[in-house]
Amino acid sequence: MIEVIPELQLAAQDEARIVELLEICFPKEYDGRSFFQQRPHQRVLWRDGQILGQVSVFYRAVRLGDALIDIVGLGDVVVDPDFRGTGIATAMLDAAAQEARQNGIPFALLWGGRKLYLRAGFRPAANRYTTVDMADAVTGKVLHESSEYLRVLQLGDRPWREDLQLDLLGPTF
Repeated sequence: MIEVIPELQLAAQDEARIVELLEICFPKEYDGRSFFQQRPHQRVLWRDGQILGQVSVFYRAVRLGDALIDIVGLGDVVVDPDFRGTGIATAMLDAAAQEARQNGIPFALLWGGRKLYLRAGFRPAANRYTTVDMADAVTGKVLHESSEYLRVLQLGDRPWREDLQLDLLGPTF
């Protein structure tokens, strides 16, 4: 039921279904796109005949303090409203984290306030961060901010440092 698909191998009908799900769940944010700001590198899909959920996976190098580190950014988390509460989102987040862990990525990041993320092991992170505003898929200003919705999942032995500045080297996910 879970599939991990490189973005360039995503079939047109699958992309159309993802657009449909995103527009149902976030009617004002996606403007007919299957991604929020940038196309992801991979998709984690839950399929049972048709796609019932998806998570976008972004492989990124970011700067945490003076160190350049690899992370995965997770975004565009969506589940068909008729199937929420069945564990689909948790399973997709777990699959994305497992793939990152197997490839030596030390952390997964996302922005969100749902209890689902805490149950999946993501913890709030108080880091100030630098990002590029990409509202309406247009490059905007460089922003220096913090968010109560930044979440981090430690995937290896290395602890996350909340006291360090995070530079996303581009937009959020």
